[in-house]
Amino acid sequence: MRSEVIKLIEGRDDVTLTTYILDDSPEMTQGKARPAVLICPGGAYLCCSDREGEPIAMAFLRQGYNAFVLRYSIAYDGSKPYWETDFAHQEINPDKLHPQPMREIGLAFAYINEHKGEWQVDAKRIAICGFSAGAHNCAMYSTHWSKPVITDFVGVDKEVLRPAACILGYPLTDYIYMYEATKKDSAGAFEFFSVSNRLMMGEGWEDNEKLLDMSPARLVDEDVPPTFIWSTSKDELVPVVHSTLYATSLAEKGIPFEIHIFQDGGHGMALCDQSTSCEDAFDIQTNKDAKVWIDLAAAWLEKYFAIYK
Repeated sequence: MRSEVIKLIEGRDDVTLTTYILDDSPEMTQGKARPAVLICPGGAYLCCSDREGEPIAMAFLRQGYNAFVLRYSIAYDGSKPYWETDFAHQEINPDKLHPQPMREIGLAFAYINEHKGEWQVDAKRIAICGFSAGAHNCAMYSTHWSKPVITDFVGVDKEVLRPAACILGYPLTDYIYMYEATKKDSAGAFEFFSVSNRLMMGEGWEDNEKLLDMSPARLVDEDVPPTFIWSTSKDELVPVVHSTLYATSLAEKGIPFEIHIFQDGGHGMALCDQSTSCEDAFDIQTNKDAKVWIDLAAAWLEKYFAIYK
């Protein structure tokens, strides 16, 4: 396997693409290009979770796909451990504001396309896969990849930027719904999202136009790729309604999709087993029923990405 970390933006160390390229084998692919999965970890746009990066890449490698992990623009500046960072009083960085994170998915697509030969990647069959905020970023890319906000920024033919499929884990898809729901919540959700939203959208983030612009469930059109969604009914941070709203929008536009809602489990479950769990959150992040999502996603993806198609 070939793995390296690539800086996607000159002068910035924080926006990177990590490659996980399977070695060619005369017993298997024999020089044939493999489909790939581009992974966006979650982290509320405050950080990029390690739990939703390399372990997810390794899971897709096991299915025979090349994999990439994108660390996109986030509020965390690296000056101290992110769990010790006072995000509530952090200055806004205009270089990291929306729409920058989804544009960086476009940069990753362009870079992969440029190196598809040496990496043996089938650039026409690249799926995007995200979790929580990373899933929001993927849903945003799904609804914007063909629009000037991305095509003009990246500067390549839009077909280079086309995602072949999309996998969303416990996504946030409707900021208008989020705003209205958390304003009524007494458990501190509004304060949490306010910190993230300010650093992602800038001052005045409560403006309805800004919230709509960040709501892919309200922006689905015919260019959105086939989509796989999974979540849990007991997710208290990003309610399952975000998944069902997006699925309904896909259905209304005739976009192929599959959705799995598991009864139990909290937010941020990643692979739902000990390989991606923290010791102090083990009971929340593991679930023997929900961990089948990766096998369900792989079976769904094979409809579009069969290696020997």
